[in-house]
Amino acid sequence: MPKSRVRKKDNYKPPTNADGQKVRKEPARWPLPTMLALFGIGLVWIIVFYLTSGSYPIESLGNWNLIVGFVFFGGGFVAATQWR
Repeated sequence: MPKSRVRKKDNYKPPTNADGQKVRKEPARWPLPTMLALFGIGLVWIIVFYLTSGSYPIESLGNWNLIVGFVFFGGGFVAATQWR
């Protein structure tokens, strides 16, 4: 049985601009302020809920206010995964 030819792959070359320099992407600026804001809102939401004995921020939600606070924390963690 004849031996098949081995194809040689070119080595990876990062993209370059017209000057031959490597192209660097500018990091996004929104994740850090968004992350800090969501963590802060979640923390304030839960603290206000406990200090007012459940009458604020939204009385009709009752103990579901804790879930709302933790959803803000979760959003902060999602934003943290985008931060470089």
